[in-house]
Amino acid sequence: MSKRPAHKEPIVVREQLDFQLDGDDIPKYWMAGNPLKSRVFDAVQATFPDGERYFINSVRAFRDRIDDPALLQDVKDFMRQEGQHGMVHTQYNRRLDRQGIVTDAFTRHTRRVEQVRRKRYSPEYNLAMTAALEHFTAMMADLFFAEKSMLADADERVRAMFAWHAIEEMEHKAVAFDVMKKVAKVGYVKRCAAMTHATFAFSLYTLISPWFMLRMDGYSPAEAFKLYVQNTPWLFGKVLGRLLPMIARYYRPGFHPEDVPTVHNYMEWVEAYQAQGPLAAGEAMYAAAR
Repeated sequence: MSKRPAHKEPIVVREQLDFQLDGDDIPKYWMAGNPLKSRVFDAVQATFPDGERYFINSVRAFRDRIDDPALLQDVKDFMRQEGQHGMVHTQYNRRLDRQGIVTDAFTRHTRRVEQVRRKRYSPEYNLAMTAALEHFTAMMADLFFAEKSMLADADERVRAMFAWHAIEEMEHKAVAFDVMKKVAKVGYVKRCAAMTHATFAFSLYTLISPWFMLRMDGYSPAEAFKLYVQNTPWLFGKVLGRLLPMIARYYRPGFHPEDVPTVHNYMEWVEAYQAQGPLAAGEAMYAAAR
């Protein structure tokens, strides 16, 4: 049997990050001045602080059963990285609050969903959901940073924040999956059921939640609908259309996250971060995109 190719990067915990998100000069519609594109990103990231806590708790439930020192260290680093993500995205949510977006409406929804999951589903299924959603976030790097066209004309500070998050998701992309498989002993059927569940929930949220943000911005239903129509090729073609084939990999019986190559401009981000910090790293990653 041939050895499975491994694409594993070291999990590096980076703290005290400053993306200058408090600057009043960041455009409200930071994504090329496009209200819908900006609010798609804003709505999805609004769930991250509570979502990251769900991920941490789902993995932590099995930490005491891990006897592999390397996996245990990966879990510790995974939790620290996710904790940093929650902190930075909480800061970003405060920026949205200042714009009149009631982010509490979105975070309350996330908390309710996670509470229902914890009560209704087993720890194994919650871990399978976490592994599935971690696959989503690990695909962020390829989806949005492999090609320049995806985030062209975006504000460099917001783009740098998403670049950092995407990089770290790729670094710990296998942790929840390994705990699920090696420790929780989740089988193929449950793994695929969780991915199907996650795909439906994520896609529905991604389509619906920006509508409410646009309404909070003062757009009428007709105006918001027009924005959706105008951006249909981007939303359904460039984003969801490209994401679905990436998700399909997960359904292969022998799939492992390390089968997926690290995005080609990963090292440009790492080297720029080490030399100049997160903002320069985001620009270096974008510059190295195809």
